[in-house]
Amino acid sequence: MAGIVVGLARGAARIRSPIMLGTRPMSTIKDPLVLFENRGEKKDVGLITLNRKKALNALCDDLMNELTLTIERAEADDQIGALVLTGSHKAFAAGADIKEMQNKQMAESFMHKFLSKWDKVSHCSKPIIAAVNGYALGGGCELAMMCDIIYAGDNAKFGQPEINIGTIPGAGGTQRLTKAIGKSRAMEMCLTGTPIDAHQAAAWGLVSKVVPAETTVDEAVKLAEKISSQSRLIVAMCKESVLCSFETPLTQGLRTEKRLFQITFGTKDQKEGMTAFVEKRAPKFSNS
Repeated sequence: MAGIVVGLARGAARIRSPIMLGTRPMSTIKDPLVLFENRGEKKDVGLITLNRKKALNALCDDLMNELTLTIERAEADDQIGALVLTGSHKAFAAGADIKEMQNKQMAESFMHKFLSKWDKVSHCSKPIIAAVNGYALGGGCELAMMCDIIYAGDNAKFGQPEINIGTIPGAGGTQRLTKAIGKSRAMEMCLTGTPIDAHQAAAWGLVSKVVPAETTVDEAVKLAEKISSQSRLIVAMCKESVLCSFETPLTQGLRTEKRLFQITFGTKDQKEGMTAFVEKRAPKFSNS
């Protein structure tokens, strides 16, 4: 899993964050790799921003560890119903940090399960919307695909260029991309390393929507607010059911969907939602 950025130096912008996570020394605490803030009218959307701007948000272990901790805290926060993950205007994430990887040996990578912790983003029970501007290459493209929905600015570029530096995607690039856009297109992207622009990504089904780059985050937050207005319990069930379609045969997926559908009838929110519909009023969900 790599991007186009070779030999990147760590250069996160010095911006204070409401949440500062990770195990790095206190001397670097003013230099968080991940920023967090509450967004939306009800402050029920968690906006997570990758913060290695000078390095085009190249993904390294420290950044991914902080991202995981940030998501875990947001997941445990009852106020937050959905998350938006973004980077900078120039780069969502231009790939993995090549300097960190270039001297790794096979035995070390295999025995220490290199990259095995990088996909924890996909395990969050709350929906995550990727708001992508600029480069989303290699690990950046893989990270976007770990999210549940992708909104792309009109300056976004997606690609898996690992083949150009003698390796292959390692965090879902050959798997999630194939499921998103099909075998032939995924093969072309992975075997040539050629990126696609936002409009091509939308045409191929990789992203949901293309918007002006300056509005990408705001549009993603609006979507997250809409999701947050629903029952958090039912949203989690619905997300689990959709994800099941990627992981199981159709017959098993249909069985899981029916079971989760039936389970909703044991919730207060199903009763409230259907009663509100019959009474022609807005539902007041209790997330129970």
